Amino acid sequence: MRKHLTSTRTVALACATAALLTGTVSASTAADGSDTPAAHAAKPAATATATGVAAEVAAASQARGTSRKGPTASVKGKGRIHFTLRPKDTIRFEVDAVSVPYSQPLPGLPTGMPTDGEGTLRYSHYNPDTGETGWAVADIDCVSTGGKTATVTAIIRRTNAERVGKRVGISFQQGEHGAPARLGFSWGVVNLDGGTDADGQLGGTGTCQAPAPFSRVTEGGYRIRHAEIPPIPTAAPTRP
Repeated sequence: MRKHLTSTRTVALACATAALLTGTVSASTAADGSDTPAAHAAKPAATATATGVAAEVAAASQARGTSRKGPTASVKGKGRIHFTLRPKDTIRFEVDAVSVPYSQPLPGLPTGMPTDGEGTLRYSHYNPDTGETGWAVADIDCVSTGGKTATVTAIIRRTNAERVGKRVGISFQQGEHGAPARLGFSWGVVNLDGGTDADGQLGGTGTCQAPAPFSRVTEGGYRIRHAEIPPIPTAAPTRP
């Protein structure tokens, strides 16, 4: 059973979050693609990778007698958020994620998961107190949608403040009827006692795990296309 945060731990967590978000440890943030030459340089490679993965997935689907008919879940957009613990900072997230069901085989799970995904996440965090900007570029590995909300996770590929190979989780809510879009992120305010990740680091994030979208989007927004979870694929019939 997990321990509940006491008021003392809550205050300590808020202080730790502020420190993390300054770019001195991890939880800095991200590039919306225009902030860093590294992010720009990564785009062609990411596109090529996505194209190659899509081709491999299509070939695999055809081989096992499945098809990807109907809508595909996706999350796209970019925006700036207001984060209560760092209200003066400039924090931006850009995402281009699409579901590719059953495309990433796992040990003991050769079909992969229905929430397998691909795409790119970029985020940046400018701290006016130090004049520094932390950023990261990450590869999407999971996409889960429900109406106008979605969660994605991604593995950090390039960064100036995070840890390469770390999985981060982001939640999105599409703004409608005059209400703003919203976004939440997995570091700083959740997963304090969430176990360890694949590298033994505390606060590990599993695939498609993210908190509720707790921050308001003040600029830009996100569009979410929902799709129901597809059934487990069946193997193609064996030819005589």
